[in-house]
Amino acid sequence: MLWRPVLLCAAVSTGLLSFPAWAQSPALPTPKVEEVMVKVALLTLNDANLTGNYNVLYAKMAEPFRERFSADTLKRAFKAFAGHHIDAIAGMPIVATEDPRIADSGALLLRGYFDTTPSRLSYELDYAMSEGEWKLITIDVKVRSTQTNASATDLIARAAADLEGSGTQK
Repeated sequence: MLWRPVLLCAAVSTGLLSFPAWAQSPALPTPKVEEVMVKVALLTLNDANLTGNYNVLYAKMAEPFRERFSADTLKRAFKAFAGHHIDAIAGMPIVATEDPRIADSGALLLRGYFDTTPSRLSYELDYAMSEGEWKLITIDVKVRSTQTNASATDLIARAAADLEGSGTQK
């Protein structure tokens, strides 16, 4: 697969609703589980981008996200990625830029990249405990040339919801 020197950025986020059952924080994932979580999320995104069908990715999102947005929201958010392959990461290790951590909001934060050339795929994935497991609530993925800085020709797509949980889309 050839990586083109282009920045593709999309983010989908929604406010985490209060989770009163968080009396005890869930365990952080092991490095192997973290890698599986990242790859499942990004390869599901890849499939959605290639097929134009975001229903599977939508089904893997946390319930608070699904209550406020539709699969079409994801499709619009990742419009810049449509037709672009990011599946080369399947056999590559993740390079974590931060240790997994649980934010004050209760979200599990996973940050890192894949050492691809000539472009680098970086990610920021937030998970919320939903339906008894960690499920995506925020996806932020960038593919950027490692040889040049961003330019005016870079593609950028972003969709986000407020973080206060008011239910309005931005």
